[in-house]
Amino acid sequence: MKKFDPTKPDKFVVMSRREVRSFDAWAINDLEIPGPCLMENAGRSCAELIIAELEGIDNPKVCIFCGIGNNGGDGYVIARHLACAGIEPKIVICGDKTRIKGDARINLNIAEGLKLPIDQLDITPGLIAVQVKTFTNGCNMLVDALFGTGLRGELANPYRELINTVNACNLPVLAVDIPSGLDCDTGRPLPEAIKAAHTVTFAAVKKGFVEDADSIKYTGPVYVASIGVEPHLAGQAQ
Repeated sequence: MKKFDPTKPDKFVVMSRREVRSFDAWAINDLEIPGPCLMENAGRSCAELIIAELEGIDNPKVCIFCGIGNNGGDGYVIARHLACAGIEPKIVICGDKTRIKGDARINLNIAEGLKLPIDQLDITPGLIAVQVKTFTNGCNMLVDALFGTGLRGELANPYRELINTVNACNLPVLAVDIPSGLDCDTGRPLPEAIKAAHTVTFAAVKKGFVEDADSIKYTGPVYVASIGVEPHLAGQAQ
């Protein structure tokens, strides 16, 4: 992984939401890299940073809040690698579990096969704060694997409440690819966003991290991790 230096953005590849989608489609459709392979690389990179951050802590615990899309799928990969490293993960599914499909479903199935701790969040407004307090009790770090770069428009009220509750936990949060609630292209909250201590973003710096200097209040230090193929290779292949 490479740490992003916001004072030298020209030294990094920067991608918009549309460009991220195109790059992923190129890797999967043109190169025929299986989606689960890309997800594995992404999640493993996040886990490596978490393991480094928790070094020296006895019996560390991490709570991973997972959405129902591919960002949540990265979260299941993270949980598995943390468990392999001797760190206790707790997965919290935030949404309708029956809607989890594709690569994310594959990695959830693996987590279930390993009997990793998995809880379901009831996103009924007014019930979220008590649940989050229970889930995060005794944890040393939280993982935001709720929403990825595709998020647009204003967040629904239950997820705004969830994000505000996670922020109020006063625990370090690692954001997966982008802090949930932050617009990929503008770097502005929609209208709430996770305030992360670290963000591990994949393949390239997201446009919003450069467009709005205040985005660092949400991302914390940004680390760019490889998913197994680099953006500059896409240009060479065309």
